[in-house]
Order: sequence, then C-alpha cells, then structure tokens
Amino acid sequence: MSRGTATEHWDLVVVGAGPAGSATALGALTEDPGLRVLLLDRSEFPRDKSCGDGIAPHVLDALAPVGAADVVDGWAPLRDLELAHGDVSVSGPMRREVHVVPRRVLDARLVERAVAAGAVLRTHRATSLTRTGTPVVLGVASGEVSADVVVGADGAHSFVRTALLGKRREPRAIAIRGYAPTTPEMAGRQVIRYGDRRQPSYAWAFDRGDGLANVGYGELLPGEGQGGAPSRRLLLDQLELLVPGAASTGDDWRGHHLPLSSWRWDQPDGPVLLVGDAAGLVNPMTGEGIYYAVATGIAAGRTAARAVRAGRPAGAGAEHRRVVRALLASHLRHTWAASRLAQSPRIVDAGIRAAGRDRHAFDALVELGLGDGRIDARLAGGLLRSLARPGRPDRPDRPDRPDRPDRPAPDLPSTPTPRGG
Repeated sequence: MSRGTATEHWDLVVVGAGPAGSATALGALTEDPGLRVLLLDRSEFPRDKSCGDGIAPHVLDALAPVGAADVVDGWAPLRDLELAHGDVSVSGPMRREVHVVPRRVLDARLVERAVAAGAVLRTHRATSLTRTGTPVVLGVASGEVSADVVVGADGAHSFVRTALLGKRREPRAIAIRGYAPTTPEMAGRQVIRYGDRRQPSYAWAFDRGDGLANVGYGELLPGEGQGGAPSRRLLLDQLELLVPGAASTGDDWRGHHLPLSSWRWDQPDGPVLLVGDAAGLVNPMTGEGIYYAVATGIAAGRTAARAVRAGRPAGAGAEHRRVVRALLASHLRHTWAASRLAQSPRIVDAGIRAAGRDRHAFDALVELGLGDGRIDARLAGGLLRSLARPGRPDRPDRPDRPDRPDRPAPDLPSTPTPRGG
C-alpha cells in the first residue's frame, strides 16, 4: 500500500506485539473470533527484550481462558524464594510455582497464539495517530491504516501514549539484565538482594533451568534536579557487589527503563486504549510488569471487541478504565504505599523479618510483588512488630512458626532476582 491509496480499515489495531499486545489480540478474538485484528510491531519475532523473565502464576491464570497458558511449556518451574538485605535474610517455598522464560521465547509463543487465533501480524512502526473521532487513523511506513479501536501496547516509551496524552513526567526505574552460568547456589531458586542506593534498588538471579540464570540490577532513577542516571558500569558494579560472580561471568547485557505505577491509574475516554508498560503499569516495588501487561491486554481486547460489535467504539476508553480499575485499583494503591515504605532500609529489614516469622507475611509479600496482593492487617502487624523487636528471621516453611532468636538464620546464597518484565 503506498501513500495516496485508500486507507486500509480494521476493527482493531494493536500497536506493539509483546505480551500486552498479543494478549490484547487474544482477548479480542476470544470475545469475537470474526473480528479483524491487526498487530503492528517494529521488530520481527523472535526478538530479545530486557526483562527479569519471571512469569508469575497469575500470568498463566489470565492466559488460560484465552487458550495460551501453555507458553511456559518445557521450562522448569521454581518454588524457592530468598530475600535479603545485608545480613537480614529469609528463604522458603512460595505458595505457587513461577517460571523463568526468556522473552525471546515467551513473546514469540504469544505472537504465534495470537496469529493462530486470527490476528494479522505486520512489521511496521507507527509514526502518527490522528484521532478526531472514529475511526482512528495510524500512519505507518507503507501509508495509513484505520481502526474502530486502537490499543497502545508499545512499551515503556510508548508512541501511542505520547500521542494520546503528551509527554508526562513519571517515576521511573532503570535496570540492566544479562545471563550468567547457573551456580549450585542459584539452582532451582529465585533470590532478591536489596542494595543501599536509591530504593527500591536490588540485584537478582533467576534460574532458568537450562544452565543459565537471568541476573541483573535495578534502582529508582533520580528525580529532576537530583543528579544524573546511573551509568552502565555502576549498575554492573552493584550487581557484582550484591551477587558476586554474576556480572563477571554474565553477558548479553541489556538495559531498560521502567515507568512505575502510581497510586492511581487513569485511561482517557475514546477509542484509544493503553495497556501494560504503555499504560504505566509496572509494579513500583518490584518492577514486575508481565502480569499487568497480560491482564490489561486481555481486558482491553474484550472491551474493544464488545465496543465494535455494539457500534460504540467511542465508549471503549471509559469501559476499559472501569474494568482495569476494578481489577487493579486497590492493588496499585497498596503497591504504591509499599514502594514508599520500602525507601527506608529499616522497613525493608522489617518486612524480611516479618516474612521469616510468619508464613502469611511471606506469602503476602510475594503476592504484593508478583500478583495482585494487598497490605493486609496481619502483614502490617508483622511489620510493626519487626520494627519494634528486630531479630533474625526463620524460614517460613510452616505457617505461624514462632520466632527463635537462638536459631541461626538460613544461609543466603550469593545470588539475587527482580521483575518479570
């Protein structure tokens, strides 16, 4: 199609074919298999993406109804988690298993599922967005396409979000990721080690189960007037400090910025929807983003399909806002509060100690960081008790295990871990 020819029209155009975009297509085509869906991405698949590669069980829960929960097949599940800050540490089995799947594999599988469901995938970069009503018109390298509904799933530096909302200042983190040989201490586990720079700052190591571990380090970026961003060298030095050997043996380094969620999420009215990183949905405490991407993508796809079927695409934005707030609003408020509290090293230590004294606190922290958890009364009480009565935590391998200060804390292997994407 060349410029000057008729604009090609689709029911739904999704900009970005990563987990958020592919999930959007799957949600839409599950809702209406006859929908005409176009997936646009500037890259060809498979392609790499800087990420912690962690796939929480909540991601598979969301993908199951759209027929894509098998994207982790062939990758070993993990149950063991270790958290540490200095000499304060805790380890134990998570209630549900997680997977570590390289984004080169995960994203390609999700795109394949979306195409198999009926979506059309094209390698194009969106260059303009015109929204004077409906349909919405997108400029691409080959000309123009239009759609009743457009979904921006184009990541942290989203073109669609900027075209819709303009440039916005928001809290961001920066992280670097690589792959290192799995050591015996890393095998079969995830470890997160908090550092002492701008919080949240931590290093991680996630065992992929194939001889390599995803390793990296990330921290909160300084605000305006608070200094420059940390250098690549500094990030790698922090990783090596917290996880000895990870930076020196690792390679395939990639850096990325993360737009962190605030206490409230918004979505404008109209036929342009935002999902995942493009919507600024990244856990501000852990940097986890894949669950948000998949869950909001599926929700947007279903909403778009219903709006098109009803002949009311202009109402899609308001409905998407309602659905996502019902799904995540309470959780986002709690993660925002937790991220503010975690800026204090004393609170980080208290959280780790509380997790060691009470299985419920351990599980609640995992849910808060990976899924849709909340700071409930029992977790808050554990934090307060740990602040008032610091001590060495035990393994949370039994619910309500009493604190035993005479028993040494479990040894923490010299390896860590972060987000799912």
